[in-house]
Formats: sequence, C-alpha cells, structure tokens
Amino acid sequence: MITAQQLSTMFGIQFARAQQWVDALNKAMARYDINTPAREAAFLAQVGHESAMLTRVSENLNYSANGLLSVFPKYFSDDDAETYARRPEAIASRVYANRFGNGPQPTGDGWKYRGRGLIQITFHDNYRACGEALGIDLLNNPDLLLTRDYSALSAAWYWKSHGCNELADAGDVRSITRAINGGYNGLEERIALNEKASAALA
Repeated sequence: MITAQQLSTMFGIQFARAQQWVDALNKAMARYDINTPAREAAFLAQVGHESAMLTRVSENLNYSANGLLSVFPKYFSDDDAETYARRPEAIASRVYANRFGNGPQPTGDGWKYRGRGLIQITFHDNYRACGEALGIDLLNNPDLLLTRDYSALSAAWYWKSHGCNELADAGDVRSITRAINGGYNGLEERIALNEKASAALA
C-alpha cells in the first residue's frame, strides 16, 4: 500500500492529484501482485513516465510535420507529413493500421484503439486481451481506460502479463522499459523515477 504523500513526493505533484489516484493504484497493484517495495517503485516509475506524472491517460498524437517525420519516418514522406500534421485521428488511423488486430486505415481502428490508460494500452488485440482480463468490453467501450480505476488496472494487468514483476525483483529497469515501451524511450527518466520512488517508499 502506498500513500498519497508518497505518490506526491515521488512524482513531485500536488497532494490533491496524488489523492485522486492513490486508491485506484493501490487496488490495481494488489490485484496484480505488485506487492513489494521493489515492484511498487518500478511500476510507479513506469506509470509516472508514461502518464506524465498522472496528467495524461490518452496518447497525444497531435504531431507537427517535423514531429511525424521524426517519430514515424517509415509512414510519412515530406508531403504526407504536411497533409497529416496536427490531425491526430488521421495520424493514428495511418500509423496503427493493419497491426495487432487493427484493420486497414479506413476502418479508423488506429484511432479507436490508440494508447489509453496509465501504460498506454494500444491496438485491437491488446484491448481485447485487457478487456477479457478485467471482465469488461473494451473493444466496444475503449474509453473505459480513461477512468482512473480501469486506467490503473489496465496498467497493472499489462505489467504482470509481460513479466515485469520478476524483472522488478531483479532490479532490471532497462528490460522493464523495453517491455512497456517496446524500446528505451525515456530510459534515463524512468531510472531516475525508480530511484525517487524507492526513496519515497523506504
């Protein structure tokens, strides 16, 4: 069990925001065996990074043309990037099409199943698996992941189902980051957050 004060300290956020999230996080961590200081610190570090310290539970896809060319170079030419810039729905529908159960671009699945929740559940197949695990219909109600309870539960489910408890036991923040992110984006901040969370929980 973590307290709102611990959450406020580790994330450097207002106590009121920490209070809004602490119950949902405690329920989610208890359900998915995130139950030691090492597991809690590692989980919360990833959640903090992915959610911009509990301020964002939906993927921000509002990219400029330069941003698209930097983040999604294989999906956009210079001309395409200008056409798609600042059109989040069109961007998601293009870059997430035909992957992990999503249909082609015209279906809009990329937008419907964009990243949501504290650890950004993304793609049709992940929404289906998460919904089955939580006992809810996320395929038809994806915005349930924007609520605090399901946002936290989805993150804890993803964490446990990808072996992150065991990685946390080993202190392997790098491998946890790869499991969560698919790469190592923000690794330095995640490591720093893990250290802050560990100190706050000590």
